[in-house]
Amino acid sequence: MDLTGIIAISGKPGLFRVIAQGKNNIIVESLIDNKRVPAYASDRISALDDISIYTYDEDAPLKDLFVAIFEKEGGKECPSHKEDLDVLRAYLIELLPNFDQERVYPSDVKKIFQWYNLLMKAGLLKIEEKKEDKAPKKSDAAEKGDKAETKEKKPAAKKPAAAKPKADSAKAKAAKPSATKKTTATKTGTSRGK
Repeated sequence: MDLTGIIAISGKPGLFRVIAQGKNNIIVESLIDNKRVPAYASDRISALDDISIYTYDEDAPLKDLFVAIFEKEGGKECPSHKEDLDVLRAYLIELLPNFDQERVYPSDVKKIFQWYNLLMKAGLLKIEEKKEDKAPKKSDAAEKGDKAETKEKKPAAKKPAAAKPKADSAKAKAAKPSATKKTTATKTGTSRGK
């Protein structure tokens, strides 16, 4: 599950996807209505990758909670954020039993469910990516090994290529004097004809 480039902006509803970056702002697209708006440095922006849930032990990344919801719901939407707060808390306790109920505010609980459903509707929550991430890591290591072998072969190929221009330049130098003689002979022949 990849949440890279997905942000929340304080004071604006929903989530946004980062589209482009300028000098003084970034252009974001709303996941609710797909409208593009600028977000400035003065806005309080939070990347979903960096958000975690307070627990009595270590903080739990929001991404891990989304994976747990995804698995529980079978890849479907979870309860709406408009449900009764007690229902939402009970659901959250079932998934994350040690979350700190004093430090996680009711508005935060609602945001978790709202954000999950927004990401689900946008098609950004896919558990298959987690399985695919493991496979490329192995192939990346194999590719790095192939690149290392290729790098070792390239310098060997460059040495003979470097020797060829010297031979070509020797031929060119040998050709120049003969060309000069022909030119001289032509000039001499021309002056005799006059």
